[in-house]
Amino acid sequence: MNAAVLFGFGTMLAWGFWIVFSDVASESIDPVTAAAISYVAAAVVTVAYALSSDASLVVTERGLQFSLVAGVFAAVGVISTFVGLSVGSTAVVSTIGGMYFVTATVVGVAFLGDSLTFTTGAGICLAVVAIVLINV
Repeated sequence: MNAAVLFGFGTMLAWGFWIVFSDVASESIDPVTAAAISYVAAAVVTVAYALSSDASLVVTERGLQFSLVAGVFAAVGVISTFVGLSVGSTAVVSTIGGMYFVTATVVGVAFLGDSLTFTTGAGICLAVVAIVLINV
């Protein structure tokens, strides 16, 4: 199996369990506290993996800057998810949150020189329809 597909499935399964456990946590304690605890656990596991794998620990200035900005957006996303779960359904929050690829596509096309294909455009349109349908 292609490594990208294997890691894609890992991502799908991990985020699926993460959203369900996040929902339970957000119903049990303050959602912002739950988000902070979740990300502390994630940081510990990620650092342990980086140190125990063959990952290069060389850091460039550009890589550091973009990693920090990515971390800020990850924090906003996780806090939004936990608070959203505390006030709404897992189905709505996870479905709309799962549409992050729309944002990534728009940013990629607008700022990184990615091309917008017909199928990508159609996918974005279908994602918008999904968001409308789930909120009807």
